[in-house]
Amino acid sequence: QVQLVESGGGLVQAGGSLRLSCAASGRTFSQYAMGWFRQAPDKEREFVAAISPPGGRTLYADSVKGRFTISRDNAMNTEYLQMNSLEPEDTAIYYCAARQTWELTSRSSLYIYWGQGTQVTVSS
Repeated sequence: QVQLVESGGGLVQAGGSLRLSCAASGRTFSQYAMGWFRQAPDKEREFVAAISPPGGRTLYADSVKGRFTISRDNAMNTEYLQMNSLEPEDTAIYYCAARQTWELTSRSSLYIYWGQGTQVTVSS
C-alpha cells in the first residue's frame, strides 16, 4: 500500500515556474515507477511525465517536453515535477501516481496508487 500526497501547486503568471512534490509513504518507494498526470476543467485526465524506479529513465508528453522535468529522491520517498515556462494551457489539477513496475507508461489505467491532486493555475 502506498499513499501519495502532492504539494507545491498555486497561482503563477505565464512564463513563471513551479515545483510540485509528491511525498509517498511506505518502505518500497524505490520499487515504483512514478508518474504525473493532470486534468483541466471539462477535459479528460492526461499524462504529463513518468520516471523509472531508480530515476534513470523518463517519459514526457510532447506538450511539456523541454519545459517540465520529472525527478525523484528515493531516500526521501519523494517525486518532483519542475515546471518552467508555464502557459495558461497548463492550468489543471496535477496528480501523482505510482505503479510497482520498472516499465514506463503514459496509460493512467495502469497506475495503481493516486494522490488527491494539487491545483496549478497559470494566468495570462
